[in-house]
This record gives sequence, C-alpha cells and structure tokens, in this order.
Amino acid sequence: MNQESISDYQIEKMLIAFFRRNGCVQLVDEERRKKLGQKYRKRYEVRLIANSEEELETIRYLLKQSGFKPGKPYQKRRQFVQAVYGKSAVDWFTREG
Repeated sequence: MNQESISDYQIEKMLIAFFRRNGCVQLVDEERRKKLGQKYRKRYEVRLIANSEEELETIRYLLKQSGFKPGKPYQKRRQFVQAVYGKSAVDWFTREG
C-alpha cells in the first residue's frame, strides 16, 4: 500500500469497510469457559478477508497503523484470511456508529 499520509479517520473507515464486506467474529462462550476452564480454547477473534495478496498487505498495514497486532494470515481457497485476536478488537469492529 502506498504509505502516504493517511488520516486516522480514513484508516478506520477502510478497516470497517473490509470488515463489513465479508469479515466475521468468533466469540467466547463465557459459560462454557467457566465450566471447562483450560480445556475451552476458543478466543475472541476478528477475521478480515482479502481477495488478493495486495489487499492483504493493505489490511495488515491498516491494522498496524490502528495499533492492532495482526496474527499470521492464511490462505483459504483463493482468498486470504487475516485474524486479529482479543476482545478489544472484537469490540472495536462491532461497535455501533
């Protein structure tokens, strides 16, 4: 991605657009976590889908500029999945407004 000066507002809008296009979240079942403890390994996660390697680079750049630590991306069919872990990431992407 061209790393010209992009405002925080533009970065936020671009990330939200990627999420709304075909992103998803994985949530923790708190009751199940209480019941199973360490055996329950599911965690809070946001997944952003890129249609190309160039788009994946853009998503990773935007995440880093926003203070997120992107996980290791993986390929699924002809797309790339970029995970971001943590409850704060889920809250940020799913907030109203």
